[in-house]
Amino acid sequence: MGAAEVLATARAGLQRLTPHEAAAAVAAGALLVDTRTPVHRAEQGELPGALVIDRTVLEWRLDPACPHRVPEATGYDVQVVLVCRHGYSSSLAAASLQAVGLHRATDVVGGVEAWKAAGLPVDDGPADVRP
Repeated sequence: MGAAEVLATARAGLQRLTPHEAAAAVAAGALLVDTRTPVHRAEQGELPGALVIDRTVLEWRLDPACPHRVPEATGYDVQVVLVCRHGYSSSLAAASLQAVGLHRATDVVGGVEAWKAAGLPVDDGPADVRP
């Protein structure tokens, strides 16, 4: 199976959100999690209110049963909305979070590029980086 097929399989299990739907979900209490690299965040801007969690530790920071979780990871019913630069790696990350039990994990169609194109806010930070 190639990368495109893995991505399609991941997305088949997600209820992906448009940027405006994602902003509404965050306003209603969802966690917005930014997995972009520092370079991409510097180029594109920071997302106000987002937790920045490196993709390499994402599952451990958001799994409520993990001793290395962030305080916001309070239960498996928490809605987590992931965002990356273009909306590809965030789909894979959301599927991985669903696999560890976060059944409401999803991502933003088009990533931060679509977020900005929709006129949603970005700023210069500081970012809420969670190591």
